[in-house]
Amino acid sequence: MTRYVIGPDVAVRLAHDRTVIGAGHQVLAPTLLRSQTLSLLYQAVHRGEMTKKEADRRLDHLRGLRIRLLGDRVLQATAWKVADQLGWPDTLVAEYVALTQLQADALITLDDQLARAVQKLVTVAPIDALS
Repeated sequence: MTRYVIGPDVAVRLAHDRTVIGAGHQVLAPTLLRSQTLSLLYQAVHRGEMTKKEADRRLDHLRGLRIRLLGDRVLQATAWKVADQLGWPDTLVAEYVALTQLQADALITLDDQLARAVQKLVTVAPIDALS
């Protein structure tokens, strides 16, 4: 079984595309994924990019995906180290990198800048790997 960590950008894309996670894959994320995806969808509705009804459909799709949400002391301590090592101003994104280091085979992100920044710390995979 291949384990992937996804961030909120990928979660929102999966919901938009109504993606089904392929057999043999496990998807992981820090617990903060829930709040971040909710916020991204709220912002899109606020900007007029989608309706509240569509945002609700996407949230329902995300809730139906098999995403294992994790957040413990070890993850937080590792995120702190990652953020410090990369000189980041906070630990939010570092939690995704830390979780990948601790429990996954690869990180999936749509952010090319992030992918380049962490490529020496974790393996980065394309979103198509989930299919």
